[in-house]
Amino acid sequence: MKKDTHPQNYRTVVFKDFSCDHTFLGKSCAVTKDTFTWEDGNEYPLVKLEISNMSHPYYTGKAKFVDTAGRIDKFNKKYAKK
Repeated sequence: MKKDTHPQNYRTVVFKDFSCDHTFLGKSCAVTKDTFTWEDGNEYPLVKLEISNMSHPYYTGKAKFVDTAGRIDKFNKKYAKK
């Protein structure tokens, strides 16, 4: 195997999903300035997430349609005749 192909700063971090307030411990080399005190009393770097397996519609079974600037309506009007 080639040397120096893996990142040197691979460490244990806390991931926090802010949409459902779910936290879990994992490993990453993502750069972060925030820290979080975990249940074991140790302080770990905090990686903030917008979505995780606890809030993703595929895993939760709750599908949400996000209509950005009426794009769905625009699409429906364009292809309604066909």
